[in-house]
This record gives sequence, structure tokens and C-alpha cells, in this order.
Amino acid sequence: MSVLLSQKLIFGLMGGLGMFLFGMKIMSEGLQKIAGDRMRKILAALTNNRYMAAFVGLAVTAIIQSSSATTVMVVGFVNAGLMSLIQAIGVVLGANVGTTVTAQLIAFKVTKFALPAIGIGVGLKLFSKRKDWVYIGEIILGFGILFYGLSVMKTAFDPVKASSEFRHIFILVGDNHLLAVAVGALLTVIVQSSSATIGITLALATSGLVSFEGSMALILGENIGTTITANLAAVGTNIAARRTAFSHFLFNFLGVAYMLVFFPYFIQFIAWLTPGDADFVVTTQQQATALGVSIGDKPYIARHIANTHTLFNILNVIIFLPIIGLLAKLSTRIIQGEDTEIEYHLKFIDSRVLNTPPLALSQARAEANRMALICVECLDDTLKFIQTKDTRLLDGLNKKEDLIDLLQREILDFLVAVSQRPISQEVSKEISSLMHIVNDLEKVGDHCENLWELGERKIDQKIKFSAMANGEFEDLAGKTRAFLSFTQSALERQDVSIQEKAQFMENQIDALEESLRLNHISRLNTGECSVTPGLIFIDMLHNCEKIGDHTHSVVRAILGKK
Repeated sequence: MSVLLSQKLIFGLMGGLGMFLFGMKIMSEGLQKIAGDRMRKILAALTNNRYMAAFVGLAVTAIIQSSSATTVMVVGFVNAGLMSLIQAIGVVLGANVGTTVTAQLIAFKVTKFALPAIGIGVGLKLFSKRKDWVYIGEIILGFGILFYGLSVMKTAFDPVKASSEFRHIFILVGDNHLLAVAVGALLTVIVQSSSATIGITLALATSGLVSFEGSMALILGENIGTTITANLAAVGTNIAARRTAFSHFLFNFLGVAYMLVFFPYFIQFIAWLTPGDADFVVTTQQQATALGVSIGDKPYIARHIANTHTLFNILNVIIFLPIIGLLAKLSTRIIQGEDTEIEYHLKFIDSRVLNTPPLALSQARAEANRMALICVECLDDTLKFIQTKDTRLLDGLNKKEDLIDLLQREILDFLVAVSQRPISQEVSKEISSLMHIVNDLEKVGDHCENLWELGERKIDQKIKFSAMANGEFEDLAGKTRAFLSFTQSALERQDVSIQEKAQFMENQIDALEESLRLNHISRLNTGECSVTPGLIFIDMLHNCEKIGDHTHSVVRAILGKK
């Protein structure tokens, strides 16, 4: 094969694959923007029912057009404790079927519409004023670039049909099924996209360079290679997440193993199911014109390959879904050890879902709710310390305050990263609200710290409040604690019907704080209370009132007013 021919092949393959991947990315992002809220609702419907889990995996992957993205998200969910191992395996099984939608779309002969699609997509993206039409433009543009890239790859392979060395290589791959499986797996690992591997396989097959048997083996290999992405994503996660990723590899590997055993029968079944002879080659110009292809092409093989990919994964779901429990036990036996929880870490947020803003927001919301729960616990322990003077509580309080500060920084960094992705106006508004919530919760932690430090001053200076002062503080602190707990519960439920009650609780705290403060100043003026205890008491009232203020700010953010 000449140097010039090799250069044309490499350049055409690189450029075509680049456009294919770029088109896939643009299309996927557009689909996510259009369907983001629906996808969140689908995920919210997830239950322990393995069949529902598989359906969720299928639906989400069909929406975002990336099984790797779905499995990486699932690994993140398991790592965060949001999903059990059995749930996760069901989702990943469904994701394997969902990703085959890509191959089915590619198999349609719409390459000739690639350039018009690019033109229409660019027009909608650049000149539409409505966001929905901009997103639709991105989807159409992505489709166009994807199919044009596929066309470029196919054209790159056309000149090498006459090369005996090149044909010999692919005949060898086609005749040796195990070698083809290995090549398909390796290629998928290298390009980190099962869809790209399918695109290359379709380009080779439709150009007549690879037989249907060889294409099937390459597709089987791709199903093993795509599991490597999830396993790489699981590096550094907890044991449950690593077991999830390994389960993905396990059922795809076992599926390929049994499929190789029944390979001849599967070929016959696909040939019976799909119209046309997969290995039929166009030999005359009349045939080429009638079928809309070039001489030497295989016009029917693309649909055979797409059906192979879909049916293989459907069979895997049918076989493995009923025995998910056994898969989970096998993964647990192979990847042994006990999971240990780290005290200072993000429990729900996983940067691997940044490219899916609705899911990223769902994680940030869960982390913000966790932060609110820690604030409630921090206030409870602070009030307990003030009441009991038990200094053993201080170490735990300092740790909680440090964790609140850590969560504020990490959640804000995560939200900033999400905001830098292509997002809708609604997502942008929710990011802003979550940022306000996180900042106000951090202030709640600061005022808790002020309260326990005032409690320490009382102990150090041997200051005692009167029974009346203690009762008054406990009354205000109790109302403040109730308001914070009520708001945390509303945040968890995303309840937007709390405005009236929240305003009542905030007004009650403000009025009580003002009344108690004025009464105490009056007692100071008459000499009933000494100055130092009086100032500490007023500071404690002030910090309770400020916790109420920041809690009310959280309420306003929940209602979308900040």
C-alpha cells in the first residue's frame, strides 16, 4: 500500500472519527437540554424493582445517547450511597440496550442529508431566539456532523479496497472471531466511545472490507470494551461502586462468551430477521444507482449490524435480569473488602456527571440538603453544650463546622463548573438559588460557632444566667431550631408551599428577639443584671435571630426568589 494511500486513509479516518465524535457530543448535549427535566423525573421514579431499574437505564441512555455516561453516573450514584448494587446492575443492563439506538439511527441511509442537516442546525442554533429551537438546532447539527463524519470515514476506506495487504488484514479479522472481539474491545478502549467503534465498523462493513461475521465479532468486542470506561471511572471510589463497574464488565463478558458459542445460530437468526443479504456487494452501476450507494458497497449490512448490536443486548437483559442477585454476589465475592466511610467527603456530588447538568443539579441539591441536616445537628449540639456545659461536645462541634465550610466550598465549586456547561435558563436560575442556599447555610454554621464560643466564655468567666434569662434564651433558641428544621425538611421535599408559615416563624423569632433584648436592656439599666453577663446574653439572642434570618433567606431561595 503506497504512502499516499496510507496518508489518505489515516487523515480521512482521523477527520471522519473526529467529526463523528464531535457530532455525537453536540447531539447528546442538545438532547440533554431538551429532555433534562424529564430525565430527572425518570431517575426519580427508580425503585428497587429490577425491571423498573432496567427500564430507567434504557430510557436515560436512549435520551442522552451514551451508555458510558449512564454507567459512569451509576458508579457515582453507588459511590454516593444513592443506589444499591442490585439497582445499579439493573440500570446498567438497561443502558446497554439504550445505547443501541445510536446504531439503529446510523443504519438509516440518511448520509445524503448530512450537509442540509448541518445547514439547518447551524441556522437554528445561531439565529433562533427561543431556547427550545436553539437546542433542536444543536440536535440537528449534531446529527448532520455525525453522519458527515461517517461518510468521510467510509470514503477514506474506499481507495484501499484494491489493496491486497489491507484486505488480507480484514479477512484475517473476519475469519478469526476471537481476534475480532479483541480488536473491537481494544478500539473501544482507545476511543472511549462504543458509538464511535460502531461507526468505524459500519464504515468498514458498508465499504465491503469486513464480512458480516467479522462485523458481528467486532460489535461483540465493543460491548466488552465499553465496560472499561465504567471500571476506569470506579478507580478511587468505594467498594460498592467498584463492584457495580465490575458487574458491567462481568455480564457483558459472559454475554460475549455464550454468544461466541452460539455464533452460527445467531448469524442465521439475524439473517432471517433482517431483509436483504448482509454480504451482498454492489457490482454494477445500475445496482449502485438503484440502491443509492457506490460500486463495491454492501447496502444491507448496516441494518444487520445494528440489529446484531440491539438483539445481543436485549438477550443479555433477558438472561441476566432475573439473576441480578447472583451477579451481585459474584461481584462481591471477587471484589472483597469492607467499605469504610470517610468523614470529610462529598457524599452525593460526583464530577463525572458535570456533562449532564440536570443530574448534576440533583446531586448538588442532595448535598445542600445534607449540609442543612448537618446545620440542624450543629445547632442541636450547640444548644446542648450551652445547657449542659459538657466540653466534650466541642470537638464534634468544631468538626461539624469544618464540614459545613468544606461542603460550602465544594458545592459552590461544583455549581460553578456546572454553570460553565451549556445550560438552559431554568438550570441557571436553579444554580443561583442553590448558591444562595449554600452560602446562607454556611452562615448558620458560623452563628452556631459564635453561640458555642459565647457558651465557652460563660464557662471560663464562671458566669451564670438567672432562671428567667435561661428560660428566655431557651424559648428563642427553640423557635429558631424549629424554623431551621422546618426549612431543611422543605428543602428535602422541594416544597414551595411554605411561604406563609415560614414568614410567620421568621416574624415570631424577630419579634421575640426584640422583646427579650429590650427587656434585658431595661434590666441592665435598673441594675437587676450585671454588664458582662448581660452583653453575652444579648449576643446570644442576636446570633439566634441571625440564624433565623439566614434560614429565611434559604426559604426565599427554595421559593425561587433569590
